[in-house]
Amino acid sequence: MTGHVVDSASDPVGAVAAAAAELRAGRPVVLPTDTVYGVAALVGDASAMADIFERKGRDAAKPMAVLVADANQASDLTEADLDVLADLWPGPLTVIVPCAPGARFLPGPLVGELGTIGLRCPDHDLVRALAAEVGPLATTSANRSGEPSPTTASEATAVLGGDLLAIDGGSCDGEPSTVVDLTFEPARIIREGAIDPAALNAAGLGVAPR
Repeated sequence: MTGHVVDSASDPVGAVAAAAAELRAGRPVVLPTDTVYGVAALVGDASAMADIFERKGRDAAKPMAVLVADANQASDLTEADLDVLADLWPGPLTVIVPCAPGARFLPGPLVGELGTIGLRCPDHDLVRALAAEVGPLATTSANRSGEPSPTTASEATAVLGGDLLAIDGGSCDGEPSTVVDLTFEPARIIREGAIDPAALNAAGLGVAPR
């Protein structure tokens, strides 16, 4: 089904099935999130991730984030206490945490130099359903590196190539996720985004002022 666009509004079950088939066949998929459109691969598929990096012109030393269905799935990838995220996940928050020893076999684009991994549970039913079906998703924004992130499926495929399967979920908000490094005490904001520091602190995350 390479190069096909699936409307998730009219057929969400079919959209998940189509995306799952492409991912299992080793091909990246363009998909909507609660922030911007992303492009995803299975976390163990180094070849598909290399394809994504080439399409984006992305620095190979810059790790991708991992989208998960829920905190339980995330617990397979880290031993960090994720209970503190109860009021923030699902949502536009990426957390950098120590990678679990059993997950350090993951391809280089996912694990940082210090043995950390970026995890996010998006507030998007289709993406969470897809992750529940195929496992965690190695994901990055569906743009050329350094250029604006796309907010529609057509923008994403115009940039990354019309040969990719794209799930059309309508327009996304366009504001990126907030990135917080939980390996520090207190936690540090690495990138400000859709969740501001006041909201993080109100939810009990306790971030240091920038």
